[in-house]
Amino acid sequence: MADFGLNRGGFALVFRAAAAAVLPNNFLQRPDSGPRWGEWLHDVVLVGGGVMGCLSALELLQAGCRVTLLERGELGREASWAGGGIVSPLYPWRYCDAVSALSDWSQGYYPPLADALLEQTGLDPEVHACGLLWLDHNEQDQALSWAAQHSKPLQPVGADFIYRQVPQLAEGFAGALWQAGLANVRNPRLMQSLRTRLMQFDAFTLHEHCAVASLIRDGAAVVGVESQAGRIEADAVVLCAGAWSGDWLASVGLGLPVEPVKGQMLLYKMAPGWLPSIVMAQGRYAIPRRDGHILIGSTLEYAGYDKCTTGQALASLQASAVALLPDLAAQAPVAQWAGLRPGSPDGVPYIGPLSALPGLWLNTGHFRNGLVLAPASCRLLADLMLGRTPEIDPAPYLPDARLTQHAL
Repeated sequence: MADFGLNRGGFALVFRAAAAAVLPNNFLQRPDSGPRWGEWLHDVVLVGGGVMGCLSALELLQAGCRVTLLERGELGREASWAGGGIVSPLYPWRYCDAVSALSDWSQGYYPPLADALLEQTGLDPEVHACGLLWLDHNEQDQALSWAAQHSKPLQPVGADFIYRQVPQLAEGFAGALWQAGLANVRNPRLMQSLRTRLMQFDAFTLHEHCAVASLIRDGAAVVGVESQAGRIEADAVVLCAGAWSGDWLASVGLGLPVEPVKGQMLLYKMAPGWLPSIVMAQGRYAIPRRDGHILIGSTLEYAGYDKCTTGQALASLQASAVALLPDLAAQAPVAQWAGLRPGSPDGVPYIGPLSALPGLWLNTGHFRNGLVLAPASCRLLADLMLGRTPEIDPAPYLPDARLTQHAL
């Protein structure tokens, strides 16, 4: 098995993964007696409770590990809650192969994940395969070349198709690119169902409103965290802290070029089915939910950790909404909010171990594509941590060389 910083207790982690199928369900459950929970040895600590933290936890729990997840606020209430939930990069042909590899794997994962979560929790993440129209088609050659390379059902369409598919669109669109079956997921409900699923595992511990103060070190090795919940030792610590990851690593002397990038969104309410498909033009999109809610997004603002909504963004997003769907001019938005993305230089996430701090792992830096890249990213992380043969080539995502390249 490859040794990626799991020297301390690594055998135990892999043993539990192999033994999970034959041991009783309560084998990994913390006993009622013995050390207080703050002193208990947990296999893996995850820092950050967004979609990366939750799906990483699910992967590790299903492999037989014990997992403690620490979230500085409320589980699933940051970027994973605030985004639009399109299960694709906005303009996928603009991204490098490393992003496409994660996206391609993840897109096929969401429908069965949603079915399983609905069955296990009774909460439907609402994966809605409604298709997407890209109305600015000046990159058609590049897009179609990308689609052929990745076997995507992307096709150029004319005005007749556009207005049959989305009669509510503003006039004047002569051509577009159409991908049938492309889905969106209702991310707040996805996070609710993931939370419910994780809480069903005896081997899972959640601490919300729990900031991490520092790493516990044994020489160079990371062997746990000091947190508001106390001292928690672990075989491995995984940083899934999204927009906060860069500053978090800076506190231990490492430069990770991940910074907060604010995105503001609007929500409208129309009749169910009023907008049949996702539409996008000039970087702005309208996403239909099954119950008639329409999401309009989003801004791209470098404003530090400020999550305040603004009148300027409201006016800009309303103008984009009406430019796409003129009937929305007569409707007032029912909500406006902001979230913080983990901005990174090229949108390629950092997934894997840090040799400078053995025992510390990263799964962060997904920028605008956290939701769509999460299933593949978390599977890759689990494969590496558990010594399994990765289903995705890990080379483009491993942090060490890239941290040197982008050192602060």
